[in-house]
Amino acid sequence: MNRLLPLRSIFAGCLAVFVLAAPARAAGPDPALLKSTVDQAIDFLKTTQTDEGFWTTGTNAGITGLVLTALLDNGVSPDDPVAKQALAHLETYIQPDGGIYFEKTTHKNYETCIAMMAFHKANADGRYTKIVDNAKNFLRGLQWDQGEGIESSDPAYGGFGYGSHKRPDLSNTQFLLEALKTAGVPSDDPAIQKALIFVSRTQNLETEHNTTPFAARINDGGFYYTPAAEGTSQAGIDNNGGLRSYGSMTYAGLKSMIYAGLSKDDVRVKAALNWLKKHYSIEQNPGLGKQGLYYYYHTFARTLAVMEMDVFEDAEGVKHDWRKELVETLAAQQKSNGSWLNEADRWMEGDPNLVTAYVLLALSNCK
Repeated sequence: MNRLLPLRSIFAGCLAVFVLAAPARAAGPDPALLKSTVDQAIDFLKTTQTDEGFWTTGTNAGITGLVLTALLDNGVSPDDPVAKQALAHLETYIQPDGGIYFEKTTHKNYETCIAMMAFHKANADGRYTKIVDNAKNFLRGLQWDQGEGIESSDPAYGGFGYGSHKRPDLSNTQFLLEALKTAGVPSDDPAIQKALIFVSRTQNLETEHNTTPFAARINDGGFYYTPAAEGTSQAGIDNNGGLRSYGSMTYAGLKSMIYAGLSKDDVRVKAALNWLKKHYSIEQNPGLGKQGLYYYYHTFARTLAVMEMDVFEDAEGVKHDWRKELVETLAAQQKSNGSWLNEADRWMEGDPNLVTAYVLLALSNCK
């Protein structure tokens, strides 16, 4: 008689209970589909780079910086000829003040944030450390605070705009926070904490952190473009004057709050997640339809990856393997030459270089 049998049976039973009790994990995307989609996109972008090393325009560092960051995020080496040429071109935008932008631009913050991320990702051997450090210092000087003559009670306080005198907005602020976090800046950094003040005020949520006139008018937990300069939402205005929430800015706001150190138990984070659960979509940018769709995909994927969510459960209890859904959706939309294009051409999404960069940045969070 085998005296070990009862113990083995008990062990097996315990193991079965443990396995049954373990939380379900997402299967994730088909690796072959993900790889082929990414490879075709990379091949496309390698064919559209100009002889001077840029994509689309040589009078703006933004698109070239986004494309290069997307390539580096998806395994292209900084020593690849395409990457080397792009890096050399981006170096021509470096200004004496530490910013990285076209000399005549009105988008100094936007261009510097994106170019800085590209240089940081290519900085394995330290060759771009000084460029990144100078860019960080330059960006801090663009924050709307006492230096611009405003106090912390002003709705513009803590935000970042394009870098001109136009008011700050959540899109530029989230790019700034992404750039700083990519470069290793901690959540308790003063610039990030001041940015959190602005981000909290772009949320349709009345709390001690948001006492702006817009906070209670919709109060659904979503985010909009900016509360500054009388407020703007790209999704329009409600009947009571509230600024409507929409998908891309709600993901951007949620990600920014996580970068600033808020926990998932914070009332602002919970409210944002509840809005996103009610409006989960892989087909449209909630509140804007197809407008800004590929920017939305990029922000959607980055936010859920930062929050370490493998499965997203919507308001009806449906559990979404979002990486799998996103990869399959984007693969189906990919054109025969490897690119993507948004027929709802707003915010330059009629440019296949920009849109393909957004897609690659989204897909880099699906591995």
